[in-house]
Amino acid sequence: MAKNQVPSSIKDEMLVLKRRNQMVRGAVSLFIEKGFHKTTTREIAKASGFSIGTLYEYIRKKEDVLFLVCDSIYQRVKERMEASIDPNQASIQSLVHAIRSYFQLMDDMQDEVLVMYQEVKSLPRDAQDYVLQKERDMVAMLEQVILNSLSEKRSDHEIKLIANNIFVQGQMWGFRRWILQRTFTLESYTETQIQLLLEGLNETEKESSK
Repeated sequence: MAKNQVPSSIKDEMLVLKRRNQMVRGAVSLFIEKGFHKTTTREIAKASGFSIGTLYEYIRKKEDVLFLVCDSIYQRVKERMEASIDPNQASIQSLVHAIRSYFQLMDDMQDEVLVMYQEVKSLPRDAQDYVLQKERDMVAMLEQVILNSLSEKRSDHEIKLIANNIFVQGQMWGFRRWILQRTFTLESYTETQIQLLLEGLNETEKESSK
């Protein structure tokens, strides 16, 4: 299932994009406040700025809205990661930059990411597969940065685990910020995670000498 497979009775693609972007913004705020299941399509329409009849010109059912929300979030994350990460730059500094950029992105989008992880299970299986493939693609970007950055060769399994650890550590800032912010700022959290990672990889000296 892809975004263009959510049917609409409107033929103007620019208008469809505009209305669906409004829908996504309205739905995210409601899903954060009430959750997907307790939010009605009428409430989504009102938060989006149009009538329930207009809403159903752009979707078939409430699950379509959730799919569009998840798809929009992953697309924004992917675009930001691609803009800030050069997977072909071969230095430990490129890995450090990638982590800082990714953690900042998770802070900027913490509410949206939280909604996605809380509610993606409510999507149909084919839509879940589509959305989660986007996550695998983003983890693969981190894997390539790690592969190019480390001075010592690591196994594929190690590279995958390191990439997934970084991915989850970024998301943890959103999931656990209510407790983490008692001790850390985003900056100190990021730098501590980087330091622990590099120490574990025996890359600390190389990073500090640059």
